[in-house]
Amino acid sequence: MSKGLEEAAVAEARQLAADADRVIVKAGTNSLTDAESNLDDGKLDKLVDDIEDLLSRGKDVILVSSGAVGAGMGRIAQGSETLEETQALSTVGQSTLMHRYTESFARYDRTVAQLLLTQHDLENPERFTNFRNTVETLLDWGVVPIINENDAVATEELRIGDNDMLSAAATMGVDADLLVTLTDVGGVYTGNPKENTDAERIEAVGRNYDTVQDIISESTTDGFGGIQTKVEGARDVSEHGIPAVIAKSTEPDVLAKIATAKPVGTIFVPINGVSDD
Repeated sequence: MSKGLEEAAVAEARQLAADADRVIVKAGTNSLTDAESNLDDGKLDKLVDDIEDLLSRGKDVILVSSGAVGAGMGRIAQGSETLEETQALSTVGQSTLMHRYTESFARYDRTVAQLLLTQHDLENPERFTNFRNTVETLLDWGVVPIINENDAVATEELRIGDNDMLSAAATMGVDADLLVTLTDVGGVYTGNPKENTDAERIEAVGRNYDTVQDIISESTTDGFGGIQTKVEGARDVSEHGIPAVIAKSTEPDVLAKIATAKPVGTIFVPINGVSDD
């Protein structure tokens, strides 16, 4: 599936990713919680360990973290059948999530900051400028910004809808050089790897995007948070000249491999709007 892309273009994209000075790392709910929706300390600490590798290389790192609703479900025995219940669970889980991030990053003497956003914050120029200025100040201070959607106040018209799209918007909005989306599968595949043992990992996506998108549409039934939105987010940033990688969160030293231009996951080659011929 990646054979249509020139090896030189893929290698160049990997080097661009390795040379990135500012990185957005997006971690999905499944990368942070266990089967019972409780925060998994081992998973969270590994994520922080991987991010510390980038920070120790002198890179700016901004984390977009899901997991608040799931963490809330793990703390109290309440369902999420209504919007109100989901919003309430997010407030319980968000405090738990940030508490654990604070503890984990403290192992490296790092300080974290929480930023909760709605669609209005991204679309309103003044509010977005305030967001961007805050991020820049935090990075100047050596603080790690942690972004999530503000589920508690985001009504339908204000919802971003998915942290995959939030991370893509943030990547372009704060002039990041790389978007890394960490998930529970090893990249983009020719089928659902959880159900189809013959599914093959697609090493790179660029001019072959339309073909890849067709395969994904046929092989997945996921909604928000599924591989479709991850691919769409990665595609969005690649169209702005920024490389993106979708990789497995449990991959050993996953961010270090990206930082050293090693093949891992699926890389989206910057294509500046060009797709299949």
